[in-house]
Amino acid sequence: MELWPLSYETFESFLVVLTRTSALLFLLPFFSSRVIPARCKAGLALAISISLFPVTNRGYAGLPDNLWGMGQMIIAEFITGMILGLLVQVFFEGVRMMGQLVGFQTGFAITNILDPQSGIQVSILANLAYFTAMVLFLSFDGHHIMLSAMKESFQIIPPGSLAISGDLAREVINLAGDMFVIALKIGAPAIAVLFFTKVAFGLVVKLIPQMNIMIVAFPVQIVLGLIFFGICLGLLSRFLDIYMDRLGPLLINTMNIMKG
Repeated sequence: MELWPLSYETFESFLVVLTRTSALLFLLPFFSSRVIPARCKAGLALAISISLFPVTNRGYAGLPDNLWGMGQMIIAEFITGMILGLLVQVFFEGVRMMGQLVGFQTGFAITNILDPQSGIQVSILANLAYFTAMVLFLSFDGHHIMLSAMKESFQIIPPGSLAISGDLAREVINLAGDMFVIALKIGAPAIAVLFFTKVAFGLVVKLIPQMNIMIVAFPVQIVLGLIFFGICLGLLSRFLDIYMDRLGPLLINTMNIMKG
């Protein structure tokens, strides 16, 4: 009876799959939360890797036969998974930024709370928008798209074929810039209304200087901010639906750019 039924080459191949899967999984919304214990994340990554390994393993040729080469391949696989995870995370950070902008204009900047997901201080509205986007992402089967992308990544980018090029850098920079565009598009109703409300109160102060504008403006800003923030959350579902349709082709296109 063999104590270790797997060959050394098979173990290397599985380690490559586990590294890329773990890096991608730990950057996805919900799964990257600090609330989830590290052991649960590691167990989930291991379970997904075991499920994907029979499908993705094609006896990867050219695996390094020394520790230095294997270390380089592990780093390359980690970078591959990280880039694919960031492609998804950009949208959610844009949603969080939208909530931050609306919360700041509404007057909730002084009521930041500790976000258990990231461990940083964020606006209440930013947290609400982020959790709403996360629930919609899971309800729209976004996790199925990511599992499919994990499988496709091993076919498009075999281990050791990652190429860091100028096209890839431009693609990542453009996606990072889209984060601001997403925040402005989704939060446009609330941002515009609150901006014109501030302008209106500024004119009132000039016309009626004896009015205590702070007492009047603060409740009005909160009411308008919450009403139009709810409208923004309604738009979020439509934006996310469009985003889900484009997510698969975006991941495939980026993986083709990453292929060496």
